[in-house]
Amino acid sequence: MQKTKLGISVGLLGAAIYFMGLFSGYLVVFVLAGYVLLCEENSWLRKCAVKAVFVMAVFSLTVAVLNLVPDIFSFINNIFSMFGGSFYVPFISNLINAIVVALNFIEKLLMIGLGVKALNQGTIAVPVIDKLISKYMG
Repeated sequence: MQKTKLGISVGLLGAAIYFMGLFSGYLVVFVLAGYVLLCEENSWLRKCAVKAVFVMAVFSLTVAVLNLVPDIFSFINNIFSMFGGSFYVPFISNLINAIVVALNFIEKLLMIGLGVKALNQGTIAVPVIDKLISKYMG
């Protein structure tokens, strides 16, 4: 079992990065990923750190783009309300909210799965993210 410079196993640090992404957010993950990229030589651990950041970023970007739709409808409603009218499409807003909740659930399941697999230095294939990581990390 390989050890990091901190004295803990590589798998445990990889799992910690995924679980911190699940529980704490971007700051802790960036600090841990930065440490791994600057100080550790294990290629699996380095890819693990980058994958955790990528997974979080992809899901956050997707949710942000989806949330633009209700924002657009809200903008249109504000324009209509200036003239005494209203514009609200509840079906679209409810659909977007359901998709966002589903994406958050999928992200949590994926991070838990990646964290558990990381304990044994395994991974779960996420084709889009894995392709980007292998393209840019070599």
